[in-house]
Amino acid sequence: MFVEYVTRNPLPSESFRWWERRRLRYNLGLIVAGILAFAAYAFVLIRFQNVIRAPDPSQEDAFSGFTLVFQGFGYLFMMFVANICFFLGPLSERWLRPRNVDAYRRLALRLGFWCSVALPFGIPVSLFLLAVFYPAYWQHMSAAR
Repeated sequence: MFVEYVTRNPLPSESFRWWERRRLRYNLGLIVAGILAFAAYAFVLIRFQNVIRAPDPSQEDAFSGFTLVFQGFGYLFMMFVANICFFLGPLSERWLRPRNVDAYRRLALRLGFWCSVALPFGIPVSLFLLAVFYPAYWQHMSAAR
């Protein structure tokens, strides 16, 4: 479908150019969100270490440089996926053909941006909620190992 679109429309459309002009800001938001979400993750691990810590010290996960690099590459991959999803903006505009294109673009960009920026906080928020409201979960998890 994409190949067919490109071959019929060799020049970028006005819609595509509008979205591309906003891609840098989108990616900067993803970078900031990733850094802040990782800081929140580290804060939750440190603040609730007495709850989250495994009873057997040999089973503790190391918070090492390898972990940081691995999670960093994982986040870069997810940014790549998010940028592919960003391309849904001009495609959805073409498929839906909204009456008020300007309002549609602004709304779709805001929704996509804020959902993408909020997504990395899912893990630290989940850890926080488990540590505060269901601390027995961690004893259950360590017993299952």
